Amino acid sequence: MALLGGKKDEAPSRPLFKREEESVSQRSGEVHTLLGKGSEFEGKLTFEGQVRIDGKFQGQIITKDVLVIGDGAKVQAEIQAGTVIINGQVEGNVKATQIIELKTPGRVKGNLETPSLSMDRGVIFEGSLKMENLGTNASRPPPPGGEKK
Repeated sequence: MALLGGKKDEAPSRPLFKREEESVSQRSGEVHTLLGKGSEFEGKLTFEGQVRIDGKFQGQIITKDVLVIGDGAKVQAEIQAGTVIINGQVEGNVKATQIIELKTPGRVKGNLETPSLSMDRGVIFEGSLKMENLGTNASRPPPPGGEKK
C-alpha cells in the first residue's frame, strides 16, 4: 500500500486556515443589540448602530442610527432616531431624521415627526404627523393662498 511507505509531502506554502481576526471585517459604529422577548427595560437608552427591541421598554431612546421595534414588543417611550422601524406597539412621540416605517401589525399612539414615512396597510396609528425636511426649513415655499391685502 502506498499509504505506509511513500515520500512525505512538503508543507504547503500558504496556511490552510485563515486567522479569525483576518476573516472578520469590522466597521466602526456598527453595533447590533437585541432586547429579546421576555426582557423588560426601563430608563434611557442611547446607542450607535442598530438596536432591535422585542421585549418591553419604558423611558427614552436616543440615537442617530436605526431602531427596530419588533413584532410583539411593547414600547412606551419618547424616541429620537435616524431611522425607526415599527412592527410592535409604541406609545409615545417618535422623531426620526431619515424615515419612520410602520409595518403590519404595528400600532402607534403618539405624534410622529419625520421627513419620510412608510406605512403598510393594516397599521393602526393614533396621533398627528409632521413631515418636513428638518434641514431645509428656510427654503420652504409660502403657504397656498398667500397674504391677502
